[in-house]
This record gives sequence, C-alpha cells and structure tokens, in this order.
Amino acid sequence: MSDETDLFGAARMGYVVVESDRLHDWRRFLKQGLGLHEALADESTLAFRMDDHERRLMIRKGPAEDVVATGWQLRDQAALDIVLRRLSDRDIAVETGSAEEAAFRGVAGFVRLTGPKAMAIELFTEARTTAAPLNMLASGFVTGDSGMGHLAITSRRPEKMLRFWQEIFDARLSDRIHQPLSGVMLDIDFLRLNERHHTIAIAATRGLHLDPIRTRVQHVNMLVPTLDDLTGAFERLCDLGYEMAHEIGQHPNDREVSFYVVSPSGFELELGWNALTVDEAAWRPTSYNAISVWGHRPRRNSRLDRLAINAGNFRRGLRSLLHPEYSPL
Repeated sequence: MSDETDLFGAARMGYVVVESDRLHDWRRFLKQGLGLHEALADESTLAFRMDDHERRLMIRKGPAEDVVATGWQLRDQAALDIVLRRLSDRDIAVETGSAEEAAFRGVAGFVRLTGPKAMAIELFTEARTTAAPLNMLASGFVTGDSGMGHLAITSRRPEKMLRFWQEIFDARLSDRIHQPLSGVMLDIDFLRLNERHHTIAIAATRGLHLDPIRTRVQHVNMLVPTLDDLTGAFERLCDLGYEMAHEIGQHPNDREVSFYVVSPSGFELELGWNALTVDEAAWRPTSYNAISVWGHRPRRNSRLDRLAINAGNFRRGLRSLLHPEYSPL
C-alpha cells in the first residue's frame, strides 16, 4: 500500500476524553440523562460504553473542563502506517501512549499527536471489545463502521484545519452552511471520513476570524437508533435540570433530527436520530443558507438572555485575537 492510497473510509471516531472537576455531574449527565452504560466510576475517572467497545467516552479529573483528546480508529495497520508517513513527511511529531493510558481508553495501544487547536489526536487500530450486556436507558447508539459520532469545531484558521483533515485522512467535503448568527456570518464546512455525512464540522466567522467558543470543540455528536430514544433522553435531561442550548429540530444537510444540551463542562452535546448516510456515487456538495429546517430553538427566549449571551460570545471572540490558534500544518 502506497502513500497515494485514498484513505477515505479507513478512519472513524473511536472515543472522546474529557477533563473535568465535575465528575459527579458528568456521571449524572451521561448515565441518568443520555442513558449510556457506566463501565467505570471512581474518584478520579469515569468511563462509559455505547456498544461492544469497552470504552467510548471517558472523563478524567482535572481543571480543563474541555475535550482534551479524541481517538481515531484506523481500519488496519497498513492504513495507520500511511497516516504515520504523512505525518512524518509534514514534520508532525507523534508519541506512543503508555499501557496505562491505552487501558483507560479501552484500546490495545495508540499513538498521539497534537492536532488543530492543540487537541490531542490519538490513533489506534484495535479497540478492546466485550460481550457483556449493556445496561442503558437508550436502546442503543449508532456506531459501527461510521464511528461513534462527530465533532463540531470553531476555528480562526479554517483553511489550515480543512487541510489537516483532507491531507492526513483524505476527508471529503459533504456540503457547506452559511448562517447569520449574532450579527456575523458563520461559514461551516462539513467533512466526512466515511459513510457518515460528517465526522468533522469546521465553523468560522466570515471576514475577521473570531473564536467565541471557550472550549476546543463546540459540540460532540452521538446518534441513537429510534425517535423514542431521542425524545426520552430529551425529557430526562430536562427533568434533571440541564440547559437545552437548542431544542429538538432538523438540519437541512444530513436531515438529522436532534437537540443540543449543555454538558457539565460547558461545551454542547448533540444527540441525533435518523441522519442520512452518503451515497458516494450520487453525492454532490451543496450549500445551504440556514442550519435548521425547523426547530433547534434556544430554551432561553428572553431578549435580555439573548443579549447577554451574544455580548459574552463577542467578548470571547475579541480576546481570541490575542492568542494564536495552533495548527500542525
């Protein structure tokens, strides 16, 4: 296999690691709200299952209140070797994770690099699986060959971020959305690594690139197989008192019906249902002028609430100009 081999379809999102001092709240959020299977809970770590993988979402104790690492599963060692050669050709350093770190992530081993926005990107081929039955409030989650979900990231260097995912993983553009938001135009590129409509969404303000989001990711997405799973999680999270950033609605591009809830660390988690998969033979990238066909309204509806949120985002966006955004390319 040569470096010219197209790696499209060979990579998928395997796991997410969050660092937080709010472990009790995260446990309640993931177990009682979203309905995941709790695999580990102690004073310093939490781990949850969604399927036969031993681990999909891990929380470790620490001050970041953010996603600190994402794991990406490659189809086989040959595909991983191509990625490693591409990284080496671009002078992007990698290190091998320890056996203890790999065990926490539920993988046989992994290598780590510093990706866009200084997030740790971890590459592995073998996930540890288990036949032990799942104890979940949800009937299941959509994973398999398309991975555990997607990430949405705001960036002041969107061209660099696009280049990273396209050059290293052969990501393909699915479509774009242009959305007026809080007085600025937001341009969002949706990239797919496999049949899932998108695994990475990159959002940037048009013209002067500001980053109003404190965390490395704006949201993490997961999919459930039934509408009852979606509405059940929505009701549980509301009953538990978690803030709905956007209530149930539908996107125009992947047709996913979803809601966005604010996680204990402040970034959002999108739970969705019925997202389309891409037919590569027929797909053509399209542009849309709105991020939702219907719904996705914020729970906060007062004018004062909206003004306060917009002002805070604008201040964070201005402050982002003082700090360069890291890019490995």
